[in-house]
This record gives sequence, structure tokens and C-alpha cells, in this order.
Amino acid sequence: MSTSEETQRLQRIVLQRLESLQRAGVLQLPKAAAIELPAAEPVQEAAAQQPASHPVATHPAPPPVAEPTSPRQHETAKSASLAEGTVEKLSAKKPAQNVRLAARRDALAVIQQEVAGCTMCDELVENRTQTVFGVGNPQARLCFFGEAPGADEDRAGEPFVGRAGKLLNDILSKGMGLTREEVYILNVLKCRPPGNRNPAPDEVGHCRHFFERQLETIQPEFICCLGAIAAQTLLETTTAVGRLRGQIHDYKGIKVVVTYHPAYLLRNPSAKSETWKDIKILLEGMGLPVPKRS
Repeated sequence: MSTSEETQRLQRIVLQRLESLQRAGVLQLPKAAAIELPAAEPVQEAAAQQPASHPVATHPAPPPVAEPTSPRQHETAKSASLAEGTVEKLSAKKPAQNVRLAARRDALAVIQQEVAGCTMCDELVENRTQTVFGVGNPQARLCFFGEAPGADEDRAGEPFVGRAGKLLNDILSKGMGLTREEVYILNVLKCRPPGNRNPAPDEVGHCRHFFERQLETIQPEFICCLGAIAAQTLLETTTAVGRLRGQIHDYKGIKVVVTYHPAYLLRNPSAKSETWKDIKILLEGMGLPVPKRS
């Protein structure tokens, strides 16, 4: 996919989510961080560089665009115009990689706003402190996909920050030579189930379009599913983790490795050696060196 096609695809995602939010009555998004642009260089008139015998080509003006007929349509059109203008300015001033990064951050911010306003699961909404969206690099090669927030995550608003999160950090740093900032971490559910129970099928169904759109926006090359709920939900199977491990699966062209959830490893330390085997499969697939394990 060319840079132009990638930028247009991400722009469409942003615009679709803006329209979705506006239909839901949300008219204000979190303020994005300012992006410093280099000073524009003076541009010589094209006509001055043309010989007199070769006049500058002219093009007919585009047809007039009909004005929106309602306040909501007007707001949607205004948001679309702003988004298009932002992408055009970034494309002209910034390297292509920075354009993609900014577009993905904007798209994720729109999805996060929808998640924060979601009220589809009565029990989860009633018991949550806040939603837990995801964290990490919007251009990550690797995503870690877990089950649902726990009590620590519900308080912090960030996935994997409790004891299981500390173990995941150790797997990243000591087992893979990576940091949380280099990967992206998300869960199936965006709200904590009461008592840390397993997600109900209808709750998974309500959250599916959120995590699918996150992955569509990030476009990772690899996903590491942590535990049965994450693996079975993503791969749409009922096969046990023990049988899903030890091989690379496919999710919409993305390579998927399955391993045990860090919380399971805290209860069953002997399974850490099996997780190490899964991490080596992941590292080898990504073309990364396998650290020596003490």
C-alpha cells in the first residue's frame, strides 16, 4: 500500500468515527497534542519558471458543494474539512511516517472516545470506575491482546498495570528486549467484569468492534494472545490454549502466537517455561534475537 493510499485509508477511518460520534451526540473530542511544523520555504511562482512559449496550464474550477441542510450535517462537514486540511498540511510538511503516526493517533482517539461513552453492558457500566482502552505505540509491529481489566487497571485506566502487568513487563524487557512503549497492549473487554469473572458472550460481542477497529488502525504484523479468552475470541474458536500454543495462526493476515495469561503464570509458576517456548516462536517469527535465559 502506497503512502498516499495509507493516508487516505486512515483519513476515512477518522471521518467515519467522527460521524459516528456526532450521530451519538458527542461533539467534542480530547484536545490532541500540538504538532510543530517547520517553517514553510518560499515557493517560486510556477509561471515564472515557464518559457513564454509554454503558457501555464489551467484547470476548470470544481463544481460547487451543496451546503449541509441541518446543524448536524453542518458539524459533520466541518469536521471532515478540518480532518482533510490537517492531513494535507502534514503531508506537505512532514515525512510520511509522521503523517501515518498522527493519523493513527487521531483514529485511535476517536475510538477511545466512543469506548468511554459506551453504555451497552449495564452491569459493567454500573461497576466500572472508568474504561480501559489500550496503550503503546500506534505503529507497533506487535500487539499483546489480553482478556479484561482487573481492579488495578480499572483504577488506572491502563491495561496490565497490576501484578500481571509487572510480569508482562518482565517478559517484554528480560525475555524480548522490548519496552511497553514499543508494543501496543489492549484487552477484549474495555470494562472490568465484577469480581474479575470471565467476560460474558454478549459483553464480548459488544466490545468486538472496538478491538477490531483498534487492530485495523494499528496494523500490527504480530499479535500475542494472552490466555484462553483472548485467543478464542480473536481466532473465533473453542480450542483450548494448550492446543493453540506452539504454532503461528492467522488473523486477517496478521500472525498470531498464543500463550498463557500472566495472571495464570502467577498461580502456576511452572508454566513459565512453556511461555518461554511461545516467546521464542514469536521472536523468531519477528526476526528478533532470542536473549539467553538465565
